[in-house]
Amino acid sequence: MYFDYFGLKEAPFRITPNTEYWYAGGQRGEMLAALQYAIGQGEGIIKVVGEVGSGKTMLCRKLVAQLPDTIDSVYLGNPTLSPDDMLAAILSDLGIDAAAEGRQARLAQLNAALLTRHEAGRRVVVFVEEAQGIALDNLEFLRLLTNLETATDKLLQIILFGQPELDAQLADPRIRQLKDRITLSLNLSPLTEPEVAEYLRARLAVAGYRGPDLFSAALIAQLTHLSGGLSRRINVLADKTLLAAYAGQTHTLTAAHLDAAAGDAEIRSPAQTAHTPRLPRWAWLSAGLAAGLGLLVFVAWQTRAPAASPPAVPPQAASMPRPTVPVPVSRVTELARQTQRWLVTAAPDTHVIQIASAKEAAQAAVLLGDLNAVTPQPVRVLHGLSQGAPAWMILAGEFPNRDAAMAVMRSLPATSTGVPFLRTVGKMRSVVLPTG
Repeated sequence: MYFDYFGLKEAPFRITPNTEYWYAGGQRGEMLAALQYAIGQGEGIIKVVGEVGSGKTMLCRKLVAQLPDTIDSVYLGNPTLSPDDMLAAILSDLGIDAAAEGRQARLAQLNAALLTRHEAGRRVVVFVEEAQGIALDNLEFLRLLTNLETATDKLLQIILFGQPELDAQLADPRIRQLKDRITLSLNLSPLTEPEVAEYLRARLAVAGYRGPDLFSAALIAQLTHLSGGLSRRINVLADKTLLAAYAGQTHTLTAAHLDAAAGDAEIRSPAQTAHTPRLPRWAWLSAGLAAGLGLLVFVAWQTRAPAASPPAVPPQAASMPRPTVPVPVSRVTELARQTQRWLVTAAPDTHVIQIASAKEAAQAAVLLGDLNAVTPQPVRVLHGLSQGAPAWMILAGEFPNRDAAMAVMRSLPATSTGVPFLRTVGKMRSVVLPTG
């Protein structure tokens, strides 16, 4: 929406990791070099720890993109996989779709595939994301996979990416052997205020911006404080700040615009979190800023709807469709987090109805606002792969079997968001969620 207004060719602050926007500051460049060196040595387990939104996935993708041609990468992104499913996923990434029955048979398949690659001068590295969510027994199973070796070389190397809770898990004496195998341990620290300034300039430049600094020193200090130096929060706040300024038709970003962005994203400073109760948004928005955000909602509506009719109310107004109820993007991401937690415990044969999907969280927010009273409850959002591409999928209902889900799905009215279809918890765990 605001691209042309600020002279941008694309969105500079999307939260989807895109290696074109790689930022080497904040010691990220040094960490990348250290990881490349450790992989080159080919031994031991590597651990990368960072807070939620600190840039672990971006670092992982940048590392994969820069691996030598002689190294094959395998990606495990679902912490709930059992050892047998882990083996099946690794074999699939190595091009072996027909996994044998039984763990020992799959281990033999994997060993044979690794030996074949070793003889061809190739190695395999397994990238494990969300490692803090893996059960201790399964972490120990991953360690055992590093025992696959020849007389001189390890056949498999593992890199664990996780939140700080991973360190607590590794301190458990039951998996001390795994901890002893870790040869490189890195910690992604939050960005400092000067680094946040560089980060903003770098992303804006990649997106095509060529003007003077949009974010003043005072605004950067405030943004650093609100975001805690975490890149995902920086992206969310910066994007919404530009959007608020565009709504007010000004190129000068102010603290009021950033306050509005933080309010919309439900991001609060540590002091606010510790000492003040949650306030309704109208209590802190100034009248002028509220008018600016009102314009923003109007502009967003215009991008999806035909030009407005004249002010006169037509006789058939009572039968016109209801307007979209705005849904904050933060609600979409929170629903996605809740869905991931639900998938861990739900029965594999539980069915849901996928009623829509979107490429961006903002688009999913619009679709959520379009839902009506006949939509089966509960409504969930799943962030993962849909037809091979990242997507935000809107799921409705929760049914114990296919017949119950089909009965409800057939009763749903036709919509413009696509044809509804069924998904199961088991499939979402093994196919959709790991790639999200």
